[in-house]
Amino acid sequence: MSTPTATSTTPAPQLSPQQLADAWRAYKEAHPRAYPRQAALDLGVSEAELLNTRTDGSVRRLKADWSGILSQAGNLGKAMALTRNDDVVHERKGVYPKFMAHGGKVGLFVSKDIDLRLFLEAWAFGFAVVDQSPHGTRRSIQFYDPSGTAVHKIYAAEDAAEAFEGLVEAFADSANPVGQAALPINPAWNGEPQPAAEAAGDLDAFRAEWRALKDTHDFHGLVMRYGLSRTEALAAAPEGYAQRLTTDSVRLLLETARDHKAPIMVFVGNPGCIQIHTGTVEELKAIPEWFNVLDPDFQLHLRESGLAEAWWVRKPTEDGDVHALEAFDAQGRALISCFGARKPGIPEREDWRAVLEQVRQASVMALSEHADHP
Repeated sequence: MSTPTATSTTPAPQLSPQQLADAWRAYKEAHPRAYPRQAALDLGVSEAELLNTRTDGSVRRLKADWSGILSQAGNLGKAMALTRNDDVVHERKGVYPKFMAHGGKVGLFVSKDIDLRLFLEAWAFGFAVVDQSPHGTRRSIQFYDPSGTAVHKIYAAEDAAEAFEGLVEAFADSANPVGQAALPINPAWNGEPQPAAEAAGDLDAFRAEWRALKDTHDFHGLVMRYGLSRTEALAAAPEGYAQRLTTDSVRLLLETARDHKAPIMVFVGNPGCIQIHTGTVEELKAIPEWFNVLDPDFQLHLRESGLAEAWWVRKPTEDGDVHALEAFDAQGRALISCFGARKPGIPEREDWRAVLEQVRQASVMALSEHADHP
């Protein structure tokens, strides 16, 4: 399991790949169990910069031909797709279906196993990585944004070594070998969409448009148009369309969905990728700091201390109202969203509504008790 932990130390001065390699080597000796993401945080650099120090042939830079690379992902067998943000890791196993590109900016994989929305303008670096571990050789294709933060990773099936090597040979960037120069990282890049604010301040009109929605996919544009962040929009919702919940409601939702065997959709993303699981959840396990789904083909790792807000949300569609639980960090960034399993043209499942309503009522009761006994 990949795990972020907390905050980085003060950023280090710009180091050459060799200087950074020496610093990472010393760090690994002192912290042998640390993941590269945590090492990057502690060293004040990005994970992509750490990869760029591995000149032993285990890491190769790839050309920025994202559509070309992704069109070959299905050759990697039953792979593991990994998408994460600072507080949630989403891992889903399956064979990548046909890649669908839309104008070079957006890409899609849509199947019951691998379901991804890819925002390719946020992709800056690609690497092929071969790691050795006590469990064997792990081969992966890894993509990073301009800040050097991981966007999406594809871990090839064990029996796909030949296909992996073929993909790497086809897309290796011989003009930019690993370790030749420092990566052109932009540490200030965060990829957060900027509201257009065409109708900023007119909350009555905003609420009217929310009540008139026909498709949940239109909600993002609505929020942007009124110059609101996602959490500001929820706080300004029409009456009966959004309600603040306790932050432990995500854990309670997963437990309740498991108990009712209700199929759900779990969305986790970052500025470059949203990854979706559709199905039931079964094996749940809490460990210090983390709450986990540990099913054979779906794993989720949630750092609960990163959850600052959770909301019950209602949106109208042509198929009837759709309800969700959405959770955010202290900066208002989306961490995880859960819906009932559904497809366009099909009304929302009643078992999902029952699950979410049970969670909502439990949260309301907890908030009421806290208000009575602060």
